Amino acid sequence: MRAIWKGSISFGLVNIPINLYPATQRDELKFHLLRKSDLSPVNYKRVAEADGKEVPWEEIVKGYKYEEGKYIVIKEEDFKRVDVEATQTVDIQGFVSLDEINPIFFNKPYYMEPTKGGGKAYGLVRDALNQTGKVGIAKVVIKTREHLAAVKPNGKALVLELMHFADELLDPEMLKLPHGDSASKAEMEMAKSLVDKLSAKWDPAKYKDDYKSALLELIEKKIESGGKESKAPAPRAKLPSKTIDLVEVLRQSLQGAAPAKKTRAPRPRSRSKMPRAPKLGGKKRFQHA
Repeated sequence: MRAIWKGSISFGLVNIPINLYPATQRDELKFHLLRKSDLSPVNYKRVAEADGKEVPWEEIVKGYKYEEGKYIVIKEEDFKRVDVEATQTVDIQGFVSLDEINPIFFNKPYYMEPTKGGGKAYGLVRDALNQTGKVGIAKVVIKTREHLAAVKPNGKALVLELMHFADELLDPEMLKLPHGDSASKAEMEMAKSLVDKLSAKWDPAKYKDDYKSALLELIEKKIESGGKESKAPAPRAKLPSKTIDLVEVLRQSLQGAAPAKKTRAPRPRSRSKMPRAPKLGGKKRFQHA
């Protein structure tokens, strides 16, 4: 694997040379647009809205829309004028407790590998962060863009995880969210019991991309059949949208039982049809509980 970035971790007088590698991969299936009649690939063209004519690359400029229908052109020299200096340094500006950071701030992880001469300092920083429960908050420039990032220990590795800046996160107050005291005590106890019952140790290998697997299986079948259409599966039944008794649903979940069918309450019998009490004989009979 080739390093996407080479530089160093820096804080105080410490400088650790590193290589940066992706820690994740997005393995999505790629599809091409084709003409239906002969499966000829369809290409995109750059067309101007004003007259519908195709525009060659040399006539295309970048513009910022500041009002509806109004743009200001930004040239390459403008970008260079405000470009942040690419120092090739993960500049740690301080350390904070990991549990103080809302996970929503974390975005994309990268592995950091020590290069020649940096192994001892790398291990020292990793172990210190592990023992203190802290992470380093840093600024780093990757591909001309400045990022906020966290230097985090992860097993034997140090991970550089790019973060969102605070102004990039939307305020959830715009949503209609329930208050913290919306559940009753009984509902909360049931919910906690269900969480405990379904709790297990984290095993990421248990979770697969079922949609991707099913799509690949369908593709393989279509290839084997020469592209012939197969019978479409029956549509899934929609879940009921009626108001439910949350406590009862939680109780059924705890018991592992299917939802109970609704039954009508028995009608009370009229007095004339009520059975008479049986007459007792000479001996009394007792029923044991």
